[in-house]
Amino acid sequence: MKKLLTILTITGLLFLGTVQNSYAVITSTLQDAEQVATETVDTRTFHQILKQYFIDGTPIFMGFVLITLILGLAIAIERIIYLNMATTNTDKLMASIEDALSNGGVEAAKEVARNTKGPVASIFYQGLDRMDEGVEQAAKSIVSYGGVQMGLLEKNVSWLSLFIALAPMLGFMGTVIGMIGAFEAIANAGDISPAVVAVGIKVALLTTVFGLVVAIILQIFYNYIISKIDSIVNNMENSSISLVDMLIRYKK
Repeated sequence: MKKLLTILTITGLLFLGTVQNSYAVITSTLQDAEQVATETVDTRTFHQILKQYFIDGTPIFMGFVLITLILGLAIAIERIIYLNMATTNTDKLMASIEDALSNGGVEAAKEVARNTKGPVASIFYQGLDRMDEGVEQAAKSIVSYGGVQMGLLEKNVSWLSLFIALAPMLGFMGTVIGMIGAFEAIANAGDISPAVVAVGIKVALLTTVFGLVVAIILQIFYNYIISKIDSIVNNMENSSISLVDMLIRYKK
């Protein structure tokens, strides 16, 4: 009986020792895995990552794409500010012009148009200024000056479209040159291992991505500007027709 108890005691101790050793091994493994995961987490900020990608893509090609982004954004912001300032409440302006014509005549209406900002008011002033030559001449003046105002609204927009097309082209040029560098590295090393071509392919991909991102950003601004111009032009045309009708009624 004593031998049996001794054997059971020894077996229990061995089992407990095995469990403790296994727990220690598992705990150590989990700690090592957690440490590795902590070390592999990228603690860099977005600005630092973007800067590193810019350097990896070679500043020469990335710099040209960055210049297109800066110039394109400058034009886009300037156009957005100008177009927002050129937007006029045409219904309110038409009511003011009609009231001025009824109470003070053409000179009073011209004063209202002169004191109102925007292309619509400028067109109204040109039409009213030709009223002494007749309604027909006033209508021609409105049409002619409308073309001038449309040109002012679309000023520099063609440059923005150029930068939209230029950004991905510059990115693709960096891609081609990066691939040329990769093939040159293969030729010089006489080996086609990934380590040999990795640098050239990385340059190619980074320049392509950066060029496409710039084009997408500028395209969004371009579409907004075009829609804003179309809205202002439609208001100009509708208001011009209404003004001519108003002048005809005034002459009668």
